[in-house]
Amino acid sequence: MPVTFTKSALLLSLMLGLGQAQAANEPSPTALATRLGIPHPAVIAHRGASFDAPESTAAAYKLARDLGADYLELDLQRSKDGVLFALHDNNLQRTTDVATKFPERKDSLANEFTIAELKTLDAGSWFNRAYPDRARPSYAGLKILTLDEIIDIAQGNPLHKPGLYIETKEPKQFPGIERDLKDKLQDRGWLSPTGSKLAKSNLAVGQGKGKVVLQTFEKSSLELLEKEMPQVPKILLLWVGEGSIEPKSKVTFAESGDKDKATYYAKQEPKDKAEFQQWVEYAKAQGAIGTGPSAALTKGGDQSYSDLVKPWMNQFTHDQGMLVHVYTIDDAVDYQKVTDAGVDGIFTNRASELLKFYKRPAAASVAQLLQNNGY
Repeated sequence: MPVTFTKSALLLSLMLGLGQAQAANEPSPTALATRLGIPHPAVIAHRGASFDAPESTAAAYKLARDLGADYLELDLQRSKDGVLFALHDNNLQRTTDVATKFPERKDSLANEFTIAELKTLDAGSWFNRAYPDRARPSYAGLKILTLDEIIDIAQGNPLHKPGLYIETKEPKQFPGIERDLKDKLQDRGWLSPTGSKLAKSNLAVGQGKGKVVLQTFEKSSLELLEKEMPQVPKILLLWVGEGSIEPKSKVTFAESGDKDKATYYAKQEPKDKAEFQQWVEYAKAQGAIGTGPSAALTKGGDQSYSDLVKPWMNQFTHDQGMLVHVYTIDDAVDYQKVTDAGVDGIFTNRASELLKFYKRPAAASVAQLLQNNGY
């Protein structure tokens, strides 16, 4: 009897140990990030330093670079004549003077304009009107940027070279954009392998192996990005709603009675645990190294969505050997909240504030850095 018991106990112990060993085989988030050459935690400048300067313009990207952000984040589109450029919206009305320059085409998609036409637009003055407390005369007339121009900016400070964090934006509008992106990055030397010395240097991100991170909400685009650039880290962006995680509630915004979409989205949650988990598992199966989930913000606002960075969610993602980069957080209270929940990096419009939170403050103020760059 004692011998039988001992064998059973030993077998149970071995089985438990095997399960723990399998979990232990997944690297810690810090170790995974280090292996990939991705800073941990990562400061991802959302459309540049877009709290302080017009989003996706040279002013915003140069400021983010000089503040010391790890990545310059951008939404990739393709012009009518095939040039890759950065713009968040499908339409040009919110951030340009398209209604003045091309009144008859003001409702057209941005990708129905040639790059020469896009370059005639003023992509800065809207910011001065929207945020008079942060307005600068030099923002008037800022231009939409090509991917080439953003690469030039990323390479432009010898003391700090940020990486690029590139989203394929509504890629079904741009068949083949994944290959176009690969060709451009290859032409510019941003896909070339780099040695371990650079990866450990102060220039790590923009010259190290984690210099480019690719992101998308679209499953089909993730699969194409993996096919075209298997060696480049990829993130599947997550939110609750059509085309992504199925919500528990079937009530639409129109039916909800909520005063704005931010309030509505912040109340959404995944149908169940399994629904969330299957998206993370899918991302891993397609080669993603992490997820980019939304967060519910303490003060609400138009960047507040479903809370997909609850501690159990982050733990599940980490258990798959994956990183969590949350979007889009601008306040210290929320930096602390998502950090406590276990995220590995943050998309922010306020790179200066997130760097301070991580105890990596810039050597100069936002105002000084803008002035240094002619703004």
